[in-house]
Amino acid sequence: MTDQTDDSESAADGRSEGLTYAETGVDIEASEDATAALLEAFGSDLTTEYAGLLDIGDRYLALATDGVGTKLLVAEALEDFSTIGIDCIAMNVNDLVAAGVSPTGFVDYLAIDEPDDEITNEIGEGLAVGLERADLTLLGGETAVMPDVVTGFDLAGTCVGLASKDAIFDGEAAVGDALVGFPSNGIHSNGLTLAREAVTQNHDYADTFPLDPEVTIGEELLRPTRIYTDLLEPMVDADVRAAAHVTGGGWTNLLRMGDNRYVIENPLPAQPIFEFVQTEGDVTDEEMHRTFNMGTGFVVAVPSERADSLVERTDGQIIGRVEEGDSVEIRGLSLS
Repeated sequence: MTDQTDDSESAADGRSEGLTYAETGVDIEASEDATAALLEAFGSDLTTEYAGLLDIGDRYLALATDGVGTKLLVAEALEDFSTIGIDCIAMNVNDLVAAGVSPTGFVDYLAIDEPDDEITNEIGEGLAVGLERADLTLLGGETAVMPDVVTGFDLAGTCVGLASKDAIFDGEAAVGDALVGFPSNGIHSNGLTLAREAVTQNHDYADTFPLDPEVTIGEELLRPTRIYTDLLEPMVDADVRAAAHVTGGGWTNLLRMGDNRYVIENPLPAQPIFEFVQTEGDVTDEEMHRTFNMGTGFVVAVPSERADSLVERTDGQIIGRVEEGDSVEIRGLSLS
């Protein structure tokens, strides 16, 4: 990773600090403000950070919706649409899992500028794989041909789930909790606007990925998002208090588990794609951790005495602890 002292000296000298997510077109704070304004307009009161819950008596009905984002542009450039359906499933079901909800059904929405059987078939194949991995049922979907609205296509979905009322995570970590992290599968489906800008400054997507000659740069970026539904049962059994799906906003997502200081002492390793993006775009350490998952796609806060049992049943690792404060401390950075 980039040396922090060098970053500070560059800023002091007025030199460029490299690419940022906002400069490439995505301002996370502005996006969050816009979302808050939308919710305020119709008085919505979301009951969790990741899913809306409807009380249906003895259980909650939960809904989450998300898309694939500009990862679609990499798929278009490579003419490989076989994996983005997996991403669409993953981005939705992982949000439900972060709330403590078991996903049960899914609907997709494909907006496209002109009908294309080959593209839609490949997207469908990816959706089928994602559904199988998440143990989901496809309840329906919509394909809208809108040449005056979209150029190319956009893919999104909505996932429904059910949970008993005592299964929903509290959503608030407690001081003294252990933090257990679970590996990502690479860049997942966030931060691609910054990643694309960084890697295409000196390379094409079809170029061999310098840090893994077995794949191209584009193939590495298209590596599909990991699906975390298999963690739900062991997390419930371990009395997990809160979870963070590490997506847009990177490691600041941990702050969605409550106003605490999240100290990461033993982070999981970041995959080579992150080093490549950082180097090619001259991106600072802080910007990398505010944008990407950096090797960890899911984090939970669990009572310290239950952390070992959770790790034994999963591929998780104890990465830190919860203290009093209001920040995320990781790799010499303090994010808030």
